[in-house]
Amino acid sequence: MEKKDNTPMKISSISELHNLLKLPKPLHPLVSLVDNTKMIVNKEFLNRSFHLNFYKISYKFSEHGKIGYGQGYYDFNEGGMMFTAPGQILSTNTDADAEYCGYTLLVHPDFIRTYSLAKNIKKFGFFSYDTNEALHLSDQEKTIITGLLDNIRNELNTAIDEMSQDVIVSYIEVLLNYSNRFYKRQFITRKTVNSFI
Repeated sequence: MEKKDNTPMKISSISELHNLLKLPKPLHPLVSLVDNTKMIVNKEFLNRSFHLNFYKISYKFSEHGKIGYGQGYYDFNEGGMMFTAPGQILSTNTDADAEYCGYTLLVHPDFIRTYSLAKNIKKFGFFSYDTNEALHLSDQEKTIITGLLDNIRNELNTAIDEMSQDVIVSYIEVLLNYSNRFYKRQFITRKTVNSFI
């Protein structure tokens, strides 16, 4: 019997990931916003782990099953957001029929390297393996997050000029600040609910 290779597949660039998922070339080599319904996941990648060389911020409306993250799994039963940093290990869903409705923002570290966000991004605890719970959003929070993702998409679809990168980095930073606020709300809400049980 042939032994299965458990070595994580290293994906170094956003273009490489686009190619693997049968997506068009990214509009920018260092940042991309993907409509998850457009991804074509090859069955050979199911039950496989991946090592990404860039940040991945996913907002999923629904998810059947779980997504491997480090040694555990991301709790994604009701949709929500998940965050991974370069070098972390992800594994694909074991269910070939899983639904991936939502968006994924891919950001290479080089895109933010000359900005304060490059240093400050380490302060966001949700990029840690310790956080294996998806960020669940209220309806109002969903509106804020989708609005920011729409702004990033619009900027990516606009002709690149000398301000493009500044604007996109600003939107990413606002997205992360709101996500941080919403995570803090989620843990306060959970703590309050648990105190009544």
